[in-house]
Amino acid sequence: MPLRKVEFAPGEHYHLCIRGNNKQNIFRDESDRARLLFLVTHLQSPEPIPKIGRIVQEYRKTWTWKVDPELVSHILKTRYVVLEAFSFMTNHVHLGMCEKEEKGISRYTQRILDAYAKYFNTKYETVGHLFQSPYRAVHVEDNDQLLYLSTYIHRNPRELPGVAGREHLYKWSSYQDYLGQNRFGALLDPSLVLDQFDDPSDYRAFVDSSIAKDQAYLFNPF
Repeated sequence: MPLRKVEFAPGEHYHLCIRGNNKQNIFRDESDRARLLFLVTHLQSPEPIPKIGRIVQEYRKTWTWKVDPELVSHILKTRYVVLEAFSFMTNHVHLGMCEKEEKGISRYTQRILDAYAKYFNTKYETVGHLFQSPYRAVHVEDNDQLLYLSTYIHRNPRELPGVAGREHLYKWSSYQDYLGQNRFGALLDPSLVLDQFDDPSDYRAFVDSSIAKDQAYLFNPF
Protein backbone atom coordinates (compact mmCIF):
# COMPACT_ATOMS: atom_id res chain seq x y z
CA MET A 1 0.00 0.00 0.00
CA PRO A 2 1.45 3.43 -0.91
CA LEU A 3 2.24 5.76 1.95
CA ARG A 4 0.97 9.33 2.24
CA LYS A 5 3.89 11.77 2.28
CA VAL A 6 2.03 14.63 3.95
CA GLU A 7 2.15 14.82 7.72
CA PHE A 8 -0.83 16.53 9.36
CA ALA A 9 -0.36 19.07 12.15
CA PRO A 10 -2.81 21.09 14.26
CA GLY A 11 -3.39 24.61 12.98
CA GLU A 12 -2.34 23.76 9.43
CA HIS A 13 -4.55 23.72 6.33
CA TYR A 14 -4.90 20.92 3.80
CA HIS A 15 -6.51 19.92 0.52
CA LEU A 16 -7.87 16.37 0.53
CA CYS A 17 -9.00 14.48 -2.55
CA ILE A 18 -10.88 11.27 -1.77
CA ARG A 19 -11.49 9.02 -4.79
CA GLY A 20 -13.52 5.94 -5.46
CA ASN A 21 -11.54 2.72 -5.60
CA ASN A 22 -10.43 2.00 -9.19
CA LYS A 23 -12.03 5.36 -10.10
CA GLN A 24 -15.51 3.95 -9.53
CA ASN A 25 -18.45 6.29 -8.98
CA ILE A 26 -19.15 6.86 -5.30
CA PHE A 27 -22.65 8.26 -5.90
CA ARG A 28 -25.57 6.68 -7.70
CA ASP A 29 -28.25 9.22 -6.85
CA GLU A 30 -28.86 12.45 -4.95
CA SER A 31 -29.70 10.57 -1.77
CA ASP A 32 -26.13 9.28 -1.77
CA ARG A 33 -24.76 12.79 -2.17
CA ALA A 34 -26.99 14.06 0.63
CA ARG A 35 -25.79 11.25 2.88
CA LEU A 36 -22.13 12.03 2.34
CA LEU A 37 -22.82 15.75 2.63
CA PHE A 38 -24.26 15.19 6.08
CA LEU A 39 -21.31 13.03 7.12
CA VAL A 40 -18.72 15.49 5.81
CA THR A 41 -20.30 18.44 7.60
CA HIS A 42 -21.50 16.84 10.84
CA LEU A 43 -18.94 14.15 11.71
CA GLN A 44 -16.20 16.63 12.62
CA SER A 45 -16.12 15.33 16.20
CA PRO A 46 -16.57 11.99 17.99
CA GLU A 47 -20.11 13.04 18.97
CA PRO A 48 -22.57 10.18 18.16
CA ILE A 49 -25.45 11.18 15.89
CA PRO A 50 -28.62 9.06 15.96
CA LYS A 51 -31.11 8.63 13.12
CA ILE A 52 -28.87 9.94 10.34
CA GLY A 53 -31.05 8.32 7.69
CA ARG A 54 -34.11 10.19 8.89
CA ILE A 55 -32.24 13.51 8.98
CA VAL A 56 -31.02 13.01 5.41
CA GLN A 57 -34.48 12.02 4.15
CA GLU A 58 -35.92 15.20 5.65
CA TYR A 59 -33.17 17.26 4.05
CA ARG A 60 -34.05 15.84 0.63
CA LYS A 61 -37.61 17.09 1.13
CA THR A 62 -36.92 20.55 2.53
CA TRP A 63 -33.25 21.25 1.68
CA THR A 64 -32.70 22.31 5.27
CA TRP A 65 -30.92 20.41 8.02
CA LYS A 66 -33.17 19.65 10.98
CA VAL A 67 -30.53 18.80 13.56
CA ASP A 68 -30.87 19.47 17.28
CA PRO A 69 -29.01 22.78 17.96
CA GLU A 70 -27.67 21.30 21.20
CA LEU A 71 -26.11 18.44 19.23
CA VAL A 72 -24.51 20.92 16.83
CA SER A 73 -23.16 22.84 19.81
CA HIS A 74 -21.54 19.66 21.16
CA ILE A 75 -20.01 18.94 17.75
CA LEU A 76 -18.47 22.40 17.62
CA LYS A 77 -17.07 22.11 21.13
CA THR A 78 -15.43 18.73 20.52
CA ARG A 79 -14.51 18.82 16.85
CA TYR A 80 -11.03 17.81 15.74
CA VAL A 81 -11.12 19.47 12.31
CA VAL A 82 -12.57 22.64 10.81
CA LEU A 83 -14.21 22.18 7.41
CA GLU A 84 -13.53 25.18 5.17
CA ALA A 85 -14.61 24.15 1.64
CA PHE A 86 -15.86 21.14 -0.30
CA SER A 87 -17.13 19.96 -3.66
CA PHE A 88 -18.51 16.60 -4.78
CA MET A 89 -17.73 15.24 -8.22
CA THR A 90 -18.81 11.84 -9.59
CA ASN A 91 -16.05 9.56 -8.39
CA HIS A 92 -14.26 11.82 -5.93
CA VAL A 93 -14.67 14.68 -3.47
CA HIS A 94 -12.49 17.67 -2.66
CA LEU A 95 -12.20 18.98 0.90
CA GLY A 96 -10.40 22.01 2.27
CA MET A 97 -9.85 21.91 6.01
CA CYS A 98 -7.77 22.78 9.02
CA GLU A 99 -6.63 20.21 11.55
CA LYS A 100 -7.72 21.34 15.02
CA GLU A 101 -6.35 18.51 17.17
CA GLU A 102 -3.52 16.02 16.78
CA LYS A 103 -4.54 13.24 14.36
CA GLY A 104 -7.81 15.08 13.81
CA ILE A 105 -7.90 14.69 10.03
CA SER A 106 -7.11 10.98 10.27
CA ARG A 107 -9.90 10.45 12.79
CA TYR A 108 -12.32 12.54 10.75
CA THR A 109 -11.67 10.83 7.43
CA GLN A 110 -11.80 7.37 8.96
CA ARG A 111 -15.15 8.14 10.52
CA ILE A 112 -16.81 9.60 7.42
CA LEU A 113 -15.40 7.04 4.99
CA ASP A 114 -16.29 4.06 7.17
CA ALA A 115 -19.80 5.41 7.73
CA TYR A 116 -20.42 6.14 4.05
CA ALA A 117 -18.93 2.86 2.80
CA LYS A 118 -21.12 0.90 5.22
CA TYR A 119 -24.18 2.85 4.04
CA PHE A 120 -23.30 2.39 0.35
CA ASN A 121 -22.50 -1.32 0.56
CA THR A 122 -25.67 -2.01 2.54
CA LYS A 123 -27.88 0.01 0.18
CA TYR A 124 -26.50 -1.50 -3.03
CA GLU A 125 -25.58 -4.95 -1.65
CA THR A 126 -21.96 -4.56 -2.66
CA VAL A 127 -18.73 -5.66 -0.94
CA GLY A 128 -15.13 -4.56 -0.93
CA HIS A 129 -13.43 -1.19 -0.73
CA LEU A 130 -15.41 1.80 -1.95
CA PHE A 131 -12.57 4.34 -1.62
CA GLN A 132 -9.02 4.44 -2.89
CA SER A 133 -6.48 4.19 -0.10
CA PRO A 134 -4.72 6.25 0.97
CA TYR A 135 -6.62 9.39 0.03
CA ARG A 136 -4.49 12.20 -1.34
CA ALA A 137 -3.54 15.23 0.71
CA VAL A 138 -1.60 18.44 0.11
CA HIS A 139 -0.38 20.87 2.76
CA VAL A 140 -1.31 24.51 2.09
CA GLU A 141 1.94 26.45 2.33
CA ASP A 142 0.81 30.09 2.23
CA ASN A 143 -2.13 32.45 1.79
CA ASP A 144 -1.93 32.54 -2.01
CA GLN A 145 -2.22 28.77 -2.11
CA LEU A 146 -5.10 28.92 0.37
CA LEU A 147 -7.02 31.37 -1.82
CA TYR A 148 -6.48 29.43 -5.01
CA LEU A 149 -7.29 26.16 -3.30
CA SER A 150 -10.68 27.69 -2.54
CA THR A 151 -11.20 28.69 -6.17
CA TYR A 152 -9.97 25.29 -7.39
CA ILE A 153 -12.44 23.43 -5.19
CA HIS A 154 -15.33 25.69 -6.15
CA ARG A 155 -14.57 25.70 -9.89
CA ASN A 156 -14.01 21.95 -10.08
CA PRO A 157 -17.69 21.05 -10.70
CA ARG A 158 -17.59 22.98 -14.01
CA GLU A 159 -16.39 19.69 -15.48
CA LEU A 160 -19.79 18.12 -14.78
CA PRO A 161 -22.56 18.23 -17.42
CA GLY A 162 -24.66 21.40 -17.20
CA VAL A 163 -22.61 22.98 -14.42
CA ALA A 164 -20.09 25.11 -16.34
CA GLY A 165 -20.88 28.77 -15.67
CA ARG A 166 -23.30 27.78 -12.91
CA GLU A 167 -20.83 26.58 -10.31
CA HIS A 168 -22.28 29.03 -7.78
CA LEU A 169 -25.63 27.21 -7.99
CA TYR A 170 -24.25 23.68 -7.64
CA LYS A 171 -25.69 22.41 -4.37
CA TRP A 172 -23.04 19.75 -3.74
CA SER A 173 -20.35 22.35 -3.15
CA SER A 174 -19.70 25.04 -0.56
CA TYR A 175 -19.51 27.78 -3.21
CA GLN A 176 -23.11 28.89 -2.65
CA ASP A 177 -22.42 29.05 1.09
CA TYR A 178 -19.59 31.50 0.41
CA LEU A 179 -21.85 33.74 -1.66
CA GLY A 180 -25.09 33.63 0.35
CA GLN A 181 -26.58 32.04 3.42
CA ASN A 182 -24.34 29.37 4.91
CA ARG A 183 -26.46 26.19 5.05
CA PHE A 184 -24.29 24.67 7.76
CA GLY A 185 -23.67 27.59 10.11
CA ALA A 186 -20.45 27.17 12.11
CA LEU A 187 -20.00 23.61 10.80
CA LEU A 188 -18.59 25.22 7.64
CA ASP A 189 -16.12 28.05 8.20
CA PRO A 190 -15.35 30.16 5.10
CA SER A 191 -14.12 33.12 7.13
CA LEU A 192 -10.39 32.72 6.48
CA VAL A 193 -11.03 33.29 2.77
CA LEU A 194 -14.05 35.58 2.83
CA ASP A 195 -12.51 37.98 5.34
CA GLN A 196 -10.03 38.90 2.62
CA PHE A 197 -12.79 40.30 0.40
CA ASP A 198 -15.03 43.32 0.93
CA ASP A 199 -18.11 41.48 -0.28
CA PRO A 200 -19.08 37.94 -1.42
CA SER A 201 -19.51 39.35 -4.94
CA ASP A 202 -15.81 40.27 -4.89
CA TYR A 203 -15.00 36.69 -3.99
CA ARG A 204 -17.07 35.44 -6.92
CA ALA A 205 -15.24 37.81 -9.25
CA PHE A 206 -11.96 36.45 -7.89
CA VAL A 207 -13.08 32.88 -8.55
CA ASP A 208 -14.16 33.80 -12.09
CA SER A 209 -10.85 35.53 -12.79
CA SER A 210 -8.78 32.61 -11.57
CA ILE A 211 -9.26 30.54 -14.75
CA ALA A 212 -5.89 31.37 -16.24
CA LYS A 213 -4.15 30.83 -12.91
CA ASP A 214 -5.60 27.41 -12.15
CA GLN A 215 -2.69 25.55 -13.69
CA ALA A 216 -0.13 27.42 -11.59
CA TYR A 217 -1.88 26.38 -8.40
CA LEU A 218 -2.78 22.80 -9.21
CA PHE A 219 -1.24 20.42 -6.75
CA ASN A 220 1.00 17.73 -8.20
CA PRO A 221 -0.58 14.77 -6.31
CA PHE A 222 -3.84 15.45 -8.18
